[in-house]
Amino acid sequence: MSLTGTPFFVALIAATTLCVIGTMLLWSRLRGPHTLRWLLRLLMIGLCQLTAISVVATWINNDYGLYASWDDLLGRNTGAVAMPGPPADRAKFTNSGTGLLDTYFRGRHSALSGQVVVWTPPQYTQPRYRHTRFPIVLLLHGVPGSPASWLEHGGMPQDFQQLMTAGTTHPFILVMPVVDPGGIDTDCTDQPNRKVATWMARDVPELISHKFRTLSGPKGWGVMGFSTGGFCAARLPLAYPKVFGAGAALDPDPLTGDKGVLRDPAVRRRTSPTYMVTHTTAPVSLFLATSAEDRLSPPHYIEQFAKAAAGTRVQTRTLVLPSGGHNYNTWMRLYPVAFNFLSHHTDAPKG
Repeated sequence: MSLTGTPFFVALIAATTLCVIGTMLLWSRLRGPHTLRWLLRLLMIGLCQLTAISVVATWINNDYGLYASWDDLLGRNTGAVAMPGPPADRAKFTNSGTGLLDTYFRGRHSALSGQVVVWTPPQYTQPRYRHTRFPIVLLLHGVPGSPASWLEHGGMPQDFQQLMTAGTTHPFILVMPVVDPGGIDTDCTDQPNRKVATWMARDVPELISHKFRTLSGPKGWGVMGFSTGGFCAARLPLAYPKVFGAGAALDPDPLTGDKGVLRDPAVRRRTSPTYMVTHTTAPVSLFLATSAEDRLSPPHYIEQFAKAAAGTRVQTRTLVLPSGGHNYNTWMRLYPVAFNFLSHHTDAPKG
């Protein structure tokens, strides 16, 4: 049973209810020595508390997406190595829902393997669009997390479809790759024996371009992410401006680099978006947003970045919501502005 699934959450609520009812019914009916009866009563109270705490903990986890699976919770992903998948030219997508396709493949350039979930807009399969090529947005999840985080907690693709219907965004192919293949996070940088940036900017685009009708060039490719994925969404267009022309970073991790991810201060500084934006001549466009109440991504992160970008060819737009925490409720509130920004800085579908 999935840690983040509705059945598990409902089962915990049912167990809590049964424990409370059972305790009320059995409290005065227990038999045996006085000490034994009080031990049994303490046990029943403990079970009630344990199940109630589990309900609250699961609700918090589902809301914040802290752990995406039992392996995440139990620490079985730490230091793991991704199982080798087939190369891109032999990767097969399986249908996992309306417009949703899922595959697992090995990147030719990074030698990393991981999951990629793809959603194609309804127009993609309509006869009058059969020769049309579509722009792409990579959706990057946080850590811990997985591509499924967007589907189970992030309201995708339903929220995006509503924005398309409202006319605030043009159709995109949404691509959700794993940002930490094998469970090792590098903040979307290339590190020795762990070329996650290459996985993101070369292997995944190569796979998608080979399998789908996509626009070519940076005006056809954008990236959006939250938390760690938000850091990546700010970094990748700066590192690979010939691949990604625009990015939307929602509640990003520290844009000067995360000490918990990259220990070497020189490497951390050199690969951070705030440093990179002052050393680029690329005309990319970046949207950065957070909330005034987010202690994990405070406003000064993006304000410092915007100040560093001043005078460069990088177009920046920032937004600070007055309220909201580091969670899906906040990120989903930012979708309309973020996708509108990406639509204005990428090309619409072309026949």
